[in-house]
Amino acid sequence: MPTIQVALHQAMRLDGALGVAVVDYVSRMPLGSLSHRRDVDMTLLAHGGTDLVRAHLTALDAMGHRPEDLEDILITLGGEYHLLRPLNRRAHEGLFILLVLDRQRAEPDAARRELRWIERLL
Repeated sequence: MPTIQVALHQAMRLDGALGVAVVDYVSRMPLGSLSHRRDVDMTLLAHGGTDLVRAHLTALDAMGHRPEDLEDILITLGGEYHLLRPLNRRAHEGLFILLVLDRQRAEPDAARRELRWIERLL
């Protein structure tokens, strides 16, 4: 678990980071999470994110894509970005990173690059 905490703290250093979680999409539970704001419920977002990741992986499978083909899912809200990155390496099947960003301060491309780096930590 210490590795997950290091990864979470690294993600929260991103400009505009509001919350982050490493989620098991089999059990729908976060293995760890951090948030700067009380109104960002990472457990609730983990449950919803699980449904999105599962649905996307199922649809891609039906179209003949491998799970490793899915790099991330970006959800754009009025004031936030939600970035979901499945950890597709064999040792991490069933996990994804959920990152919530302030839309005014964050750069999604920079966050995507950082999540690729963080994935290597896990």
